[in-house]
Amino acid sequence: MASFFLTTAIDYANGDPHMGHAFEKVGADCIARYRRLRGDDVWFLIGMDEHGQKVAQTAVDRGTTPQALVDEVAATFEQTWDELLISRDQFIRTTRPEHHAGVQALIEQIFARNPDDFYERAYTGLYCVGCESFKTDADIVDGKCVLHPTRTLEEVTERNWFFRLSRYQGFLEKLLADNPQFIQPEVRRNEILGLLRQGLEDVSASRSRFSWGIPFPRPLSTGEQQTTYVWFDALPNYWTARRFAGSGATWPAQLHVIGKDITRFHCVIWPAMLHAAGEPVPERVWAHGFIYYGGDRFSKSAGVRLDLREAISRHGPDALRYFLLREVGFASDGNFTWERFDERYTADLADGLGNLASRSLAMIEKYRAGVVPAGGPSPLDEAGAEAVAGYAEAMDAFDLRGGAEAAWELVTAANQYIVQVAPWTLAKQGRDPELDQALASLARCLLRLAVLTWPFMPGKAGSLWQFLGQADRPIRAWNAATHPEVTGLTVRKPDGLFPKPPVANP
Repeated sequence: MASFFLTTAIDYANGDPHMGHAFEKVGADCIARYRRLRGDDVWFLIGMDEHGQKVAQTAVDRGTTPQALVDEVAATFEQTWDELLISRDQFIRTTRPEHHAGVQALIEQIFARNPDDFYERAYTGLYCVGCESFKTDADIVDGKCVLHPTRTLEEVTERNWFFRLSRYQGFLEKLLADNPQFIQPEVRRNEILGLLRQGLEDVSASRSRFSWGIPFPRPLSTGEQQTTYVWFDALPNYWTARRFAGSGATWPAQLHVIGKDITRFHCVIWPAMLHAAGEPVPERVWAHGFIYYGGDRFSKSAGVRLDLREAISRHGPDALRYFLLREVGFASDGNFTWERFDERYTADLADGLGNLASRSLAMIEKYRAGVVPAGGPSPLDEAGAEAVAGYAEAMDAFDLRGGAEAAWELVTAANQYIVQVAPWTLAKQGRDPELDQALASLARCLLRLAVLTWPFMPGKAGSLWQFLGQADRPIRAWNAATHPEVTGLTVRKPDGLFPKPPVANP
């Protein structure tokens, strides 16, 4: 059993979860569930980034303390991830003492191994509170941060601790050359290569003037105690997770799942920090695209929002999960619209998988008293084996849309098989061996689909699994996809697996 430590970016604790947050967590959860299906020992880490100037400002605006604010926000996020069936193993919070001690330990490791990697320097630059980072000319359009165009950039002059990132230019170039899979998809790797070609500049590692964060472990030469810069606080959460009681996190992580807007931090600064501390780098970073609503990126600051709970309740959490990963994918940018959500739900789920399960299991109940007969393989079994192989190839490459497409090709093939074989005609004509073959083939197909759809729709797939006479859930059931055994199972017809929404009156 292989260990698979999977993380997502920790969410910033200054507002409620939105569709962009959900998109990342659903995609990572799909990967985690697939790896569990294949037998891996998965540890899935998500959490909250609770320090920084933006959190402190939000607390002031709300008339509360930063700690009270982040406690409230963290509870809201966890409740939302429960509603979306996110199978996290650990929820880390950067305000916890275990994390504080870990961040300071990592910084001290760098001091010990490379004493001059941190140095003092006075600096003046334009700071975006939304990004919690200084901006270069390439990041600024019309005097605004390209990611937070509604915020005013602050000119900041401070004397801080700086990290000598420029020293690790050669290390990073070699890392990407020797391990082309380190950053995926390929377009993100090319972006980082382009950044490296421009040359790296040293980065601030501490901040003055605010205290909502982890104290930098060493004072300046003036004696001033500064706060650890938020990215030097947030990024180590993947590494500090092991310090928490009961954690199964290991190091290095097998996969970081992040958004494309923070690749510079995760693919340049983070591996440089780790290398400076003598720690191994993560095996892979997957940077997904953005999800848009009517062509605009979801953003609290820009006022582009959609009620996430409304989206969850519209057709249920499973349907939203499926839509995001099938329609949007997990590599490039994609768009959410209510109309397209409804269309996918009706075509793929209600008329597709739901109809297939209902009619197949109803026929087994009607013609064989709910017990799956012994029946030899059919062309549908061949289609099933091909779908499983294509699904595995896609999912191994984190092509979640490709995985969903492979599963739904089997749904389409099975519905076509029913029309072609017409089991009702076989029953009427008394052609029992052919009827048994058809019913057994359909049961094997549904068992495969319960496994293949589990990472995408764990609630509904779990129900289908149980309608097929299985116990519990298909957590480590990959063998049921490759070699489905159904003879003798007692099945039940699902009662509205994906009920059609009511038709509006004209």
